[in-house]
Amino acid sequence: MSVAAKTPRESCCSKLKLFLAAMAFVYFSKAFCGAYMKSSITQIERRFDIPSSLIGAIDGSFEMGNLLVIAFVSYFGAKLHRPRLIGAGCLIMAVGAYLTALPHFFQGHYKYETSMSHRAAANSTETILPCLSNHSLETEDGCEHSGGSPMWIYVFLGNMLRGIGETPIMPLGVSYIDDFSREENTPFYLACIQTVGILGPMFGFMLGSYLAKIYVDIGFVDLETVTITHKDSRWVGAWWLGFIITGTVVLMSSVPFWFLPKSLPKQGQKKTTPETKETEMTYVAEQESFLPPESPEQDPKEKPVTFKELAKDFIPSLRRLFKNSIFSLLVLMYLVIVNGFIGMITFKPKFLEQTFGQSASKAIFLIGILNLPAVALGIITGGFVMKRFKLGVIGAARVSFSASLVSFGLLSAQIFLHCDNAEVAGLTVTYEGVPRVSYSQQTLVSQCNMGCSCSLKHWDPVCAYNGMTYASPCLAGCQTSTGTGKQMMFHNCTCVEDMLTPGMNSSAVLGQCPRQSNCDRVFKFYMALSVLGSFISAVGGTPAYIVLLRSIPGDLKSLALGMQTLIVRTLGGIPPPIYFGALIDRTCLKWGTKQCGGRGACRLYDSNAFRLIFLGLVTGLYALGNTLWGVLYCRIVRRQKKLDRRQREKENGLDGANGAPTGHAQITLAPNTDTDKESTI
Repeated sequence: MSVAAKTPRESCCSKLKLFLAAMAFVYFSKAFCGAYMKSSITQIERRFDIPSSLIGAIDGSFEMGNLLVIAFVSYFGAKLHRPRLIGAGCLIMAVGAYLTALPHFFQGHYKYETSMSHRAAANSTETILPCLSNHSLETEDGCEHSGGSPMWIYVFLGNMLRGIGETPIMPLGVSYIDDFSREENTPFYLACIQTVGILGPMFGFMLGSYLAKIYVDIGFVDLETVTITHKDSRWVGAWWLGFIITGTVVLMSSVPFWFLPKSLPKQGQKKTTPETKETEMTYVAEQESFLPPESPEQDPKEKPVTFKELAKDFIPSLRRLFKNSIFSLLVLMYLVIVNGFIGMITFKPKFLEQTFGQSASKAIFLIGILNLPAVALGIITGGFVMKRFKLGVIGAARVSFSASLVSFGLLSAQIFLHCDNAEVAGLTVTYEGVPRVSYSQQTLVSQCNMGCSCSLKHWDPVCAYNGMTYASPCLAGCQTSTGTGKQMMFHNCTCVEDMLTPGMNSSAVLGQCPRQSNCDRVFKFYMALSVLGSFISAVGGTPAYIVLLRSIPGDLKSLALGMQTLIVRTLGGIPPPIYFGALIDRTCLKWGTKQCGGRGACRLYDSNAFRLIFLGLVTGLYALGNTLWGVLYCRIVRRQKKLDRRQREKENGLDGANGAPTGHAQITLAPNTDTDKESTI
């Protein structure tokens, strides 16, 4: 028996390491796919010509998928084969990623909004007379396959499937590690997994940045006929290709979990402990066909349990869980902060694009190459601090709360860094160059273009040599044009001439004018604050998670993690993209027009109003979250004092001779030996 007892321990180490490696890879793959979805929000919004509020709902469908199954997976999954459930979830995630890419193969070629004929733009022998033509949008047959068709429902359903598949990974994976690893190793293992996982968003955003520069119909159209660049608000990148790539990576990550055991002996222990008694008995029974006489119910023939037997303890367990005041406060605090985080990460690329004049591709790239490595470094730093100083619950809460306060201060400072609105005649400035924000189409008409019979719905911007952008060549009063494709130029523009001295160049080129030169300097300061804030905030991530793990009884760990995920993702993941998007839509100055009529995606925002609404809402939510953190910290300190007082009573002989050291009481707020009593403190 001594030799047999030694073998499982050695096997445990290798199996646990294999599980850790598999978890790190699946954390990477799911984050890779999820971050690519975030980076493709702008491209999907433009491809399907939908407003920000609807793209927010599509983004929130991931959490809707979680909502459908998270409670059942977390509670019943802990009693089933956890590694195989994680593997099955990965398969479902891969199917969801492939489904998201499917609309591209059903739709026709992307027809972007333009005031000129595609045929004329590609024909160098034809002279276009923008001002002298009464233009209308091209209308083609087959509008059911156009960008404005409801085929975005495939993206919605695919994202929901990804949410369903991702459900088992966190609660079952974390509880599996915490059950079978040494208590002091758990923070470091979790930090390592999350650090490897953070590489996923880095690669996801970089892939999104790269594909955002590749035209959506690459290989199917002649790129010489495309008159827009990746900096144009009508440009759509090859968004669909990324979902095929990320789906394949997720599919590969499912393989190791099918070969892992249901349970393992506790790391570093030869003998059965109260925490792992049931799992070690199962292991020995499988290895040696040994059945402990005191556990006849573990006979292999009776091992499968009915749904009714699993469910009978669900409501009492749930009631006992939420009587734990620290758990309830933690969930509420997470809920508020996640609202701010999800809203910020969803629309941050658009914020950088509209406020600082960055292209969508560059904005995505900078987030992936600067912010995310800072987050990875912060997570591993937080885990190292926990392991190096052997911090208990109070120490972990102190580190996390302090990091949250400092990062909040840096976030608040970002509100004061901004650039002026882009100068667009009739929208952000008058045709005379006087700043004036207007949401009315009638302000696009001026004396200089009165006789041109221009459509006010078109968005086909041109940049004049006076540094001002006009909504279309017609609205700039341009009389003639030369060149083809992206090299097209417009001449004799009457609106440009009105602002210039005689003899100066009155021509214009395709695209919006760049922002003022000082905007780049302001943008660098903003990114420095953003990266520093990301690092400091991430330092508090692992300690906060340890506070959660150590504040709940061991037998409720999987249920607690699942309920926390359920509540936070339901109320913190679904609503924010929708109400953030709806508020952002209110700052739109110029809406696009769909190919078959109707309002499309927004082309230009009031950047000042965008900034105040976006950062103001994020800052307000983080302020409320930090207030709750302060209340929670005080509650943890008070609870710890009660535990210390009880421990001293035990050491004085008032409660038997088996008292645990005070240091142990600080690590575990709700010990398994007295769960009912401790959970109601």
